[in-house]
Amino acid sequence: MQAYHPPIEGPSVVHVDDQLLVVDKPSGLLSVPGRGADKQDCVISRLQRNWPEAMIAHRLDMSTSGLLVVARGEAMQREMYRLFRERAVDKRYVAAVAGLIADDVGEIDLPLICDWPNRPRQMVSHELGKPSLTRFRVLSRDPARNATVVELEPLTGRSHQLRVHLAALGHPILGDDLYAGSAAGRAARLLLHAAEIAFPHPAHGRLINFHCPAPFIPLEKAAITL
Repeated sequence: MQAYHPPIEGPSVVHVDDQLLVVDKPSGLLSVPGRGADKQDCVISRLQRNWPEAMIAHRLDMSTSGLLVVARGEAMQREMYRLFRERAVDKRYVAAVAGLIADDVGEIDLPLICDWPNRPRQMVSHELGKPSLTRFRVLSRDPARNATVVELEPLTGRSHQLRVHLAALGHPILGDDLYAGSAAGRAARLLLHAAEIAFPHPAHGRLINFHCPAPFIPLEKAAITL
């Protein structure tokens, strides 16, 4: 297990109201406390300094950056859990992946299960895996860098779903130290960002939408090696 070195940069507040916070989480920061005294620094612990009632509504992998919804109190947490459970939350991610994806749009429909001896890794298992579906849309291709920027829509919410699905497609996310193989060293961080989230606000039911551009786009700024 690698040592945890959270970034000095904290989550940037994108939206705040009486029920919810929406923040932009930096790569390298846990969403919630991990196991052990050295893994207590996280999005929630930092937000609770100003909002003691802050409670997680969903999670992003430590290495993933982007939009994270935080409930203010248990009632709002339950409501947000319900929205996620009922698939009323629409999410879009942006990733930079190895190679040039041939199709402009497509779906990756591969069942996933925990690779228990190698946890936290997940793996494809047609016999035991849970149904997992990801839609993708190519945003740009960069032949000089042998990379593709792709928008991802997870229709299910399995652990590491986007990372495993892209690796299974043959186009792992750059900087992914779990699934990318040699492509892991092509970026200084996992090039995966939660760029957009939309859902009916639990307090009044009106649709709210938030967008946060990926910090590694354009690719010239992403420290990608060939």
